Amino acid sequence: MLRRSLLLAAAVLTLAACGQGAQKAADADAPLIVGATAVPHAEILEHIKGTLAAQGVNIEIKVFNDYVQPNTQLVEKRLDANYFQTKPYLDEFNASRSADLVTVAGVHVEPLGAYSRRFRSLDQLPDRAQVAVPNDASSIGRSLILLQKAGLIRLKDPVNPLQTLRDIVDNPKNLRFRELESATLPRVLDQVDMAVINTNYALDAGLKPKTDALTLEGADSPYVNYLVARSDNRTDPRLEQPPAELNRM
Repeated sequence: MLRRSLLLAAAVLTLAACGQGAQKAADADAPLIVGATAVPHAEILEHIKGTLAAQGVNIEIKVFNDYVQPNTQLVEKRLDANYFQTKPYLDEFNASRSADLVTVAGVHVEPLGAYSRRFRSLDQLPDRAQVAVPNDASSIGRSLILLQKAGLIRLKDPVNPLQTLRDIVDNPKNLRFRELESATLPRVLDQVDMAVINTNYALDAGLKPKTDALTLEGADSPYVNYLVARSDNRTDPRLEQPPAELNRM
């Protein structure tokens, strides 16, 4: 999966660089400045940096530890693109900030998982267990859908990605929820019974999703991580028709 991610990242970044070339013809050596969260996004970019440089595409990677600044700085034109987010998160950001960021291409899926230091299975969760979940609009809905699929709760709409805690219609274990910033969730894992954590933050904290998660999104997850740009630097025609190499992946 990682090899596929690297190949796709290389392809989409090459496409993005082509689009930037139309706008930066006066300075062909200007780097493509890409914002990313540390793990695995910045790691992927670092891994393909040399390959892209050999193709004449120089990228400058700016690492962030939150989800807001990569989009904010892209809007402010301090970045050319970013790579860390799903489409529902992007849609929510655009709506709440009156922004006009757009997806360039999907790269890979990072499964959301539920983790615990106290219990080894969901069956062991006690009544009134305290569960920490991300507090941004797209991630909370995604977390609740994960917990519904695990049989812990039932939602008013089983597929709506923007549900809130108010949309829980059945909670047999009387789980108590704490909404926290995504980046803080690994740090509170010792203080709660379970936490739903984005994979990039889980990996950064040394957690292994496949072995440590009590429940994990499947390969059919619709939450693809995208390379994102602004509408004003996404209009190059070479971005509209991906090359055959991308289509074969």
